[in-house]
Amino acid sequence: MGLAIARRLAQDGASVVISSRKENNVQRAVNDLQSEGLTVSGIVCHVGKASDRQKLLECASSKYGGIDILVSNAAVNPTVGHVLECEESSWDKIFEINVKAAYMLSKEVLPFLRQRGGGSITYISSIAGFQPFDVLGAYSVSKTALLGLTKAASQGLAEENIRVNCVAPGIVETRFAAALHEQESAREAAISKIPMGRLAQPHEIAGIVSFLCSNDASYITGETIVVSGGMSSRL
Repeated sequence: MGLAIARRLAQDGASVVISSRKENNVQRAVNDLQSEGLTVSGIVCHVGKASDRQKLLECASSKYGGIDILVSNAAVNPTVGHVLECEESSWDKIFEINVKAAYMLSKEVLPFLRQRGGGSITYISSIAGFQPFDVLGAYSVSKTALLGLTKAASQGLAEENIRVNCVAPGIVETRFAAALHEQESAREAAISKIPMGRLAQPHEIAGIVSFLCSNDASYITGETIVVSGGMSSRL
């Protein structure tokens, strides 16, 4: 999904810096996107490490003359099961990456956005943040936290022309969500909950992210857009 978001932002005119924990993933993605004529570069970054986050931001600023957009997409889910069956170490890992890293990136990107006179921060949450999945208990709670972070962060930044929004995808056909769709029985169970009768494709999430980062969304802040094929989320 991160690759699809990077591609769409670049297609829509952004100069994009992508990151991953692994050098080969970064290089492969950069090569693929550059071969499509897109303005994309990349850097290794473990978002749980402060030094890596700083290198990422400095790389983007120095290469392209500033930062206008932050998309926080990194997430982990090292465990499955009911929320109260989650091991403490897994809980800590989920919240370190899914919530704390998003929070820290937001704090650390602010000086760069302020230099530009505004900008956009977009978090990637999940439909599970509204309706927790039994098998993804702790992960679901971490995604609920991003809904609150969106609301809280947007309030104080609105007057600075910095918009903070969120996207809550449904079940997207990616390797990350393999447990929800790889086996035929799991896939059928997932699709049975989706009124549109199919899983989302990464590019369908990417378009919404690009919209929220664009001038077309200039009067939208503090909001979460659900992209779930009609799955239950809220009124």
